[in-house]
Amino acid sequence: MKKASIEKSYLLAKEQYAEVGVDTDKVIAEMNNLSISLHCWQTDDVGGFEKAGAELGGGGIAVTGNFPGKAKTIEQMRKDLDKVVSLLPGSLRLNLHAIYGEFGGKLVDRDKIETKHFQGWIDWAKEKKMGLDFNCTCFSHPFADDGFTLASKNEKYRKFWVEHTKRCRKIAAEMGKQLGTPAAHNIWIPDGSKDTPVDRFTLRKLLKKSLDEIFAIEYPKKHLKDSIESKLFGIGSESMVVGSHDFYLGYAIKNNKMITLDNGHFHPTEQVGDKISSILLFVDEILLHLTRGVRWDSDHVLTLNDELMLIAQEIIRAKALNRVNVGLDYFDASLNRVGAYIIGTRSAQIAFMYAMLEPIKTIVAFENEGKNFERLAYLELMKGKPFGAVYDYYCLQNNVPTGVELINEIQKYEKNVLMKR
Repeated sequence: MKKASIEKSYLLAKEQYAEVGVDTDKVIAEMNNLSISLHCWQTDDVGGFEKAGAELGGGGIAVTGNFPGKAKTIEQMRKDLDKVVSLLPGSLRLNLHAIYGEFGGKLVDRDKIETKHFQGWIDWAKEKKMGLDFNCTCFSHPFADDGFTLASKNEKYRKFWVEHTKRCRKIAAEMGKQLGTPAAHNIWIPDGSKDTPVDRFTLRKLLKKSLDEIFAIEYPKKHLKDSIESKLFGIGSESMVVGSHDFYLGYAIKNNKMITLDNGHFHPTEQVGDKISSILLFVDEILLHLTRGVRWDSDHVLTLNDELMLIAQEIIRAKALNRVNVGLDYFDASLNRVGAYIIGTRSAQIAFMYAMLEPIKTIVAFENEGKNFERLAYLELMKGKPFGAVYDYYCLQNNVPTGVELINEIQKYEKNVLMKR
């Protein structure tokens, strides 16, 4: 869109929102408080760089599609990320998995990884003025072939994964220290059972033991934020997952850890947005992994749907944006991966902006006064407001394209870069 058209549309939108008491200029300024952590695994379908030609395997994770242009080296991956960042407004971070280190062509097993294997990423993030987040990689490894890691009854395997996760926390803390912004380290494991187990208690006791060992070392919170992530079921763990929501919520509250809410990790009829206001009463912060599940945890590209809107609204209505770490978690190889990044990230940004554009004080006053018709009328009224014009203006202020111009820019990168790989 042309600058003049965006500015004209914004002035009309600004006038419409002012009629219901919303200052769009203040909302755009408030968007500076939203930082979104981009998930590195969208670039290469969760393959990583432990060895040349690495392919994802095991751990209840599956990537579908074979669209051309997949990043095959860290250099290609960084080039794609540079392009993504150049086309997005606002504050961004990068979320790394442990399999994305620079290992120099040598096989470094996961219980041996060190900060030096990720120093290149730290330097890259410092140059981009971005923060980093980190994840231990407890899947796609021979010691996870039986479906268990931190809850494994094989003590050799369990100790291996404990050591791996300890090292990941240390690396994440160093990332936070060097970059001056705390790194969120997230623990997700695939441990579970395809059929119904008899002794769930022992498995969860083992997981608790592993977590206690992992968290024995304390790091300054200004460098590291610890988070633990639940799941309802996975491929090969359809009947029981050791790290359930109940387990991790109890552990997080007792041990003052963040809990990660991935909106693909719950029953399709559960609403993650509804959980946020409850959990924030008992933990200091939460971590979001935003995705789009279609019938199951299928990790489709994030779009502006009701589920995402509710998550954003609950956070903004609770005035809790400073207590929520926003990350993305989807991997779709059926379309342009750079475009997938941008669509998903912008959808998340628009959802939060939409929530900020609500006349919350007015609607809450109606609710407190029992004026349910007025409350509903305002909620419906806001759905027709031109929030897209406000977002376009936000993009203009950040010197990034929008509309057809954005699509053309992604297509050009696909033609000139991705299709030549």
